[in-house]
Amino acid sequence: MRSFVFAAVTVLALALAGASRPAATVTKSVKITATRFSPASVTIATGSAVKWTNSDTKDHQVVANNGAFASPIIKPGRTYSHTFNTSGTYRYHDALHPALTGRVIVTGPPPAVTIGASIPIITYGDSAHISGQISSKKTGETVTLYAQPFGQVSPVLIATLLTGATGVWDAPVKPLLLTSFQAHWKSTVSSTVSIAVRPLIRFSASRGYGFVKVRATRSMEGKKVLVQRFTRFHQWVIMKRVILGHNSSRLFHLKLPRGRYSLRVFMSFNQAGDGYLDGYSRTVSYRRK
Repeated sequence: MRSFVFAAVTVLALALAGASRPAATVTKSVKITATRFSPASVTIATGSAVKWTNSDTKDHQVVANNGAFASPIIKPGRTYSHTFNTSGTYRYHDALHPALTGRVIVTGPPPAVTIGASIPIITYGDSAHISGQISSKKTGETVTLYAQPFGQVSPVLIATLLTGATGVWDAPVKPLLLTSFQAHWKSTVSSTVSIAVRPLIRFSASRGYGFVKVRATRSMEGKKVLVQRFTRFHQWVIMKRVILGHNSSRLFHLKLPRGRYSLRVFMSFNQAGDGYLDGYSRTVSYRRK
């Protein structure tokens, strides 16, 4: 299967921001001393983190009372960070010195990332945009975008993006057949959006002949297309069936009485194959003298 084209998007290694990672963005710091956590209570927003620093000469270990998080043993001078993605009150203690207790109050809804497609259906070879916004509305946050073309077993990472103003992100994409997209931000996953694809059908007519060529990810040799004309009753009717040959194309005779006609070529999704919708050429004006 041909690879996707993603203009101006840098593809990097997957780096989902999970909880309890030292690299998380820290918004509040807590010192661990011999007698207390300082401050004993901190308030943060969802998606933010707390960093504990062992300012004592002894080892300490931070453990949530409800098991939501637990640090390794923190040596003197070392730190531990945890990201909180769900609102609520988290009471914790020192597993090595149980008399030391504290709490983290997490406010607001959990982090979320939205996703949408600029257009739900494109013609083969055309581009579209996948975009969305993160709930924190922060600039410079990392969003990873995944794509799953029709028939592929699992999604693949296609782009790593940084959010712009108000947390908006955007990626140009060029799916070659029906493709689903999903965005990841921190530990959150967006809903899935899909872009469907029609085969590209080029059609021309002149001097008693018509020419049709179909483009898609696979050869259309041996597939059937229908030449249609538009009637005065405002209906498209079949006037000829054409079997595509080499290069997914065919030159054929147009047997029509004298007059002016509006013609097009139609290809059903059954002929186009899995991953494609029905396809239409542009309408061509044809005059038979």
